Amino acid sequence: MGEPCIICVAITGSVPTKASNPAVPITVSEQIASTHEAFEAGAAIAHCHVRDDEGKPTSDPERFVQLKEGIEKHCPGMIIQFSTGGRSGAGSARGGMLPLRPDMASLAVGSNNFPTRVYENPPDLVDWLASEMVKYDVKPEIEAFDLSHILQAKAMWDRGQIADRPYVQFVMGVKNAMPVDRDVFDFYIRTVHRLFGPDAPWCAAGIGANQIVLNDWAIAEGGHARTGLEDNVRLDKNSLAPSNAALVRRTVEICDKHERPVATWQQARAILGLRIPD
Repeated sequence: MGEPCIICVAITGSVPTKASNPAVPITVSEQIASTHEAFEAGAAIAHCHVRDDEGKPTSDPERFVQLKEGIEKHCPGMIIQFSTGGRSGAGSARGGMLPLRPDMASLAVGSNNFPTRVYENPPDLVDWLASEMVKYDVKPEIEAFDLSHILQAKAMWDRGQIADRPYVQFVMGVKNAMPVDRDVFDFYIRTVHRLFGPDAPWCAAGIGANQIVLNDWAIAEGGHARTGLEDNVRLDKNSLAPSNAALVRRTVEICDKHERPVATWQQARAILGLRIPD
């Protein structure tokens, strides 16, 4: 059997709505329930966004407090990862929840095109978010939408702006950004191993129908996998995913196919160098 595979479930995101899939959890209580079901199915990391009373994206720290407390209560040991993404706020508001000391937070270290706009991550904001993560002992997950983002993460690590060896996630399939390309994917892996060491852990996320493609590639190549309704609301072209847990169970099946055990939360914390909660 290979190394345990960490499954991250991205439960909500900023874009999916009940109209796109009724199973998308919008309220904090829905998010907690959906995360618990996904945790029971095998997810070790919860990637978290929150919404306001109208269901729109927000970076409101109070909602993150409620979500964090609920996950800690109902999913003891699960790794909590907050999003600092640009769809939920602007400027320093994107990091306003970091003083809550989640285990991890997403960190986009460069800009790129999204389907209808530029996803702006200016250097001064990236530097500030990174400094807040160091200050509050939050491990960043580097969201690599482009090769340059992996190289930028190395430069930031060398300068001490990232405390631990970077954990890089390849994001592929966003319209107008990096498409799903196997040669590029393989080069990403080689680049991570060249820059951060042959045993450096990494993850991959595919958008839409490409979610299952990236799950298969990553698990087969010894990486870790992200799934969930943030990135993909369907099981296949004919059916909506009934829950985040259903997408996690599908990822577990891919782990079984490639003879990779699914990482427990304890194993996931050990692989990523995270503290064990009290």
